[in-house]
Amino acid sequence: MLRTIILITLGAFTISGCNNSKDNTMNADNASFCSDDCKVKTNTSELSCKLTSGELRERRETVIASLKAQVTQKQELKNGYAFKFPGSDQVLNELNEFIKTERECCDFFTFNLTISGDKSEAWLELTGAEGVKEFISEELGF
Repeated sequence: MLRTIILITLGAFTISGCNNSKDNTMNADNASFCSDDCKVKTNTSELSCKLTSGELRERRETVIASLKAQVTQKQELKNGYAFKFPGSDQVLNELNEFIKTERECCDFFTFNLTISGDKSEAWLELTGAEGVKEFISEELGF
């Protein structure tokens, strides 16, 4: 069966935030930490979100929760994660809106969206610089 794959690379976009109820340490070697002002600091840079803590909490409870419920597979990557979703038009619309909104608030995530032409699946890769992978798992809960 011949499958058409469309690869959309949307460039360096981001998501960030803090969960102030957690310890500020994001990894064992203290290379990065999440401070009370919603910034992720690494050895080489600072990753900062434009959302307030309340806005980020609301986003987690709505858009991110909806996407998490639709993930059918997760793969760990060197600098992030890949998530498999059903390839329906509805899911693609949600993923597109998620990416468009998130790129407005931050600047350190790279989004790669791969869509099968037969509508069987879509893969969203969330990657970025140092500290992003930890943010995905700890702050977004993916």
